[in-house]
Amino acid sequence: MDDHAPQTPTSVAPAPDPSPRKAPARVPVSAGGLALVLAALTLVLLVWQWFDGRSDRQALRQELARRLAETDTQTQEGRVIAGQAQDAVRDVQVKVGVLEDKLAQSQNQQVALETLYQELSRNRDDWSLAEIEQIVLIASQQLQLAGDVRAALIALQTADSRLQRVDKPQLIPLRKVIAKDIERLKSLPYVDTVGISVRLDTLLGQVDGLPLAMEVRPVTERAAEVPPSAEESVWRRVIREALTDFKQMVRLQKLDKTEVPLLAPEQAYFARENLKLRLLSARIALMQRDQVAYGADIRAARDWLNRYFDTQNKAVTSVLATLRELGESPVNIEVPDIAGTLEAVRHYKIARDAPAIEAPEPAPPAKPSSTGARVR
Repeated sequence: MDDHAPQTPTSVAPAPDPSPRKAPARVPVSAGGLALVLAALTLVLLVWQWFDGRSDRQALRQELARRLAETDTQTQEGRVIAGQAQDAVRDVQVKVGVLEDKLAQSQNQQVALETLYQELSRNRDDWSLAEIEQIVLIASQQLQLAGDVRAALIALQTADSRLQRVDKPQLIPLRKVIAKDIERLKSLPYVDTVGISVRLDTLLGQVDGLPLAMEVRPVTERAAEVPPSAEESVWRRVIREALTDFKQMVRLQKLDKTEVPLLAPEQAYFARENLKLRLLSARIALMQRDQVAYGADIRAARDWLNRYFDTQNKAVTSVLATLRELGESPVNIEVPDIAGTLEAVRHYKIARDAPAIEAPEPAPPAKPSSTGARVR
């Protein structure tokens, strides 16, 4: 027998079964049964695999569905973001267009400024020369028309400072000519035309307050009155008063002039006005640099004062002294002619503006010969 019974201890022995036992019957195993068993096992295995694969496919489907849902969500979010990005790109393109327009305008302005700067740099010397020419012309007019040496000197010094600011070697001869004229003007005597005119105006204002010679009254010397005494009689007092009145009726006065002209009130007015006209005429002659007319008017004014006004008065004496000083002041000096400087400036401008003779273009280099030799 293949089955082994468990061993029992020898001390306890089972009691013998009196009834006889049947032996189990053996089932014969054939090839068809074994195949059936294998087929069943295979079917079970296939069923298990089908269920297992189905569950995996179900899980895969669920996972795929979940992934597709997430992908759809991300796609929608991506579309929203893409739309926002497109809007942002459009805004950026608009801003870039505006910036490009501004950049183009800035470039155009820069080109215009560069052109203007080049034009200014080219014409700066021309403008400086034109300005210097005008300044020298003004100086010449001041000398020839008004004889104002100071104004002409200031104008020439201004022109020299402008030439110094240009600072070019070509302008050195022109600066030398202007420097010579400046030295010539500095060597001339100075005529204070403004000061003389102011003094004449002051004298004009004093004419109305000057006393005439006919208005002078002699100085009365009153004798000290003697108080009558009690002992003096009435007749003596009458005689004394009569003598005093008689002395006052006759006056003796020494006059420096042979005669004192007597003028009517309207003639006195015209005498003062004539003196004013003489002073005004002297001022006009001063402005015209007419030494002869100026001296004649000053002398006439002095003669008029000596004849019709009180020369003993301090105001009249002061006016006479002032007229004497003014008559000795020269008002006309020989001014130099600076037309040469003006012509030098104009000639320099003409020479500078004249077109330069173009130099001939150099001949092109000779081509090498076919043999490879070069012409030297």
